[in-house]
Amino acid sequence: MNRPDDTAKALPPSGMQAKIANLRARQERAREMGGPEGLRRHRESGRLPVRERVALLVDNGSWFEIGALGLPERRTERHVPGDAVVTGFARLDGRRIGVVGIDSSVLAGTTAPTSMRKQGKLIEMAQRFGFPLVLLCDADGGRIPDVMGWRFSHLPLDFKTFVKSPEGQAPVPRAAAILGPSYGDSALHASTAHFVVMVKSGSVALSGPSVVSAAIAQEVSDQELGGPAAALSVGNALMAVDNEREAMDAIAAFLSYLPANASLPAPSAQSRAPARPVTELAEIVPSGAKSAYDMNLVIEAIADEASILPWGTEWGPSLICVLARIDGHPVGIVANQPLVGAGALDPHALRKEHDFVHLCDTFNVPLVFLHDVPGLLIGTEAERNGILHAYEKLVSRISDAKVPKIGVVIRKAYGGGHFAMGGRPTHPSFQFAWPSAEMGFMAPEAGVQTVYRRRLDQVAREQGEEAAAQLAAQLIQEWVTESEPWEAAAHLSLDDVIEPAQTRDVIAQAIDIAWGDRPVRVTGHW
Repeated sequence: MNRPDDTAKALPPSGMQAKIANLRARQERAREMGGPEGLRRHRESGRLPVRERVALLVDNGSWFEIGALGLPERRTERHVPGDAVVTGFARLDGRRIGVVGIDSSVLAGTTAPTSMRKQGKLIEMAQRFGFPLVLLCDADGGRIPDVMGWRFSHLPLDFKTFVKSPEGQAPVPRAAAILGPSYGDSALHASTAHFVVMVKSGSVALSGPSVVSAAIAQEVSDQELGGPAAALSVGNALMAVDNEREAMDAIAAFLSYLPANASLPAPSAQSRAPARPVTELAEIVPSGAKSAYDMNLVIEAIADEASILPWGTEWGPSLICVLARIDGHPVGIVANQPLVGAGALDPHALRKEHDFVHLCDTFNVPLVFLHDVPGLLIGTEAERNGILHAYEKLVSRISDAKVPKIGVVIRKAYGGGHFAMGGRPTHPSFQFAWPSAEMGFMAPEAGVQTVYRRRLDQVAREQGEEAAAQLAAQLIQEWVTESEPWEAAAHLSLDDVIEPAQTRDVIAQAIDIAWGDRPVRVTGHW
């Protein structure tokens, strides 16, 4: 009987060793990407090859690739490694993630059936195993004629898994990086992501300029169609950075606030003091209700230092949304920005807030609402842009949120704007106010003109305009007095009135209490 080592030595040269050599040669070809010429052109465009992008993103030595030997269904003399997509698992800051990286150095990263199967399989596996997804987008849409069987409808695309978590599975965070022109499936990836960062030379749109030109005879550049100016203003991207390394850093920062999936608590970090002393809060906010100030300064005095990650700064800029930490624990902060439109909420701001609230509630991140809102934007433009529907969707989503919801009225909170910021009808866990707060149906000046218009007109006719102005001033002062927080606290519409310097500690304690003393602090998964 031959021993195992004798059997191995007895294998002819054409046996296993030859097969291993064949495997290694195929693996080497699978890593060629666009080859010397394709990679040269790709680098000259200012972009990194997909495998260098993956290396920038993940922990060294953690890459576990699947599907590397995939090839197009329609084969030509041109070699298309991996069918222009790289898929696998890795670790990012020690935590497992799934990665889809489009290889635009070959055939512009266009999508064909094999590449779609690879992407779909990786996405389905990551969701089933409970890992975050990172999508590296850089592709020029579908590859024709590869995607045309039977006339497009036979694509191996399953919307039950490709664009969302399957029923019964805890959702996983999705983060996307727009690293070049991203159309078709790459744009679809971005639309499914909870966070989208783009390099300033990138673009994202449903179809690229060549398709737009052929379909509707509109000549438009990549940047005009879907560059940062266009993408950031409507929420197709949430952050723009200068280079690909910064994009990978932004993805790592975003995922650091979230659990691997929605069945787990959000991860904590070491507590840090705020970058700005809490004692400055009383000076940051001016007493005049119409005086502008930067709400970001208030956030800097509440959140842990170096923990603030902006989310959609250019989209609905009258509203600030940031991920941050308070006492080491992740929070989502929603705050009005008085520097932009006095902080009034327009349809874009409402849609942005809806998506941010959904993100935080899905992944067990408490919500903190900082109110300084004169109300909802009204008028023909707001109505034509769908403010009514956006408002209804938002307040419904806030009401349904199960995470702790803590509100603090900084200076003013009027009407529907107050409700859109997590006011009492949306069931906040706690509602506080500063002594400077004003609360009511409308701002005093508008309220007086609305409620007392006939009386003021009568006084103007009978006693003159000066008498009417004096009466209006008196009524406004009465309205202001009635809007102060004391009556709201007396009627328990507020849980307490607090000093500005107490805001950080009160929020931290309120969140801790609102989580309750349950075994695991995960919404919907006790």
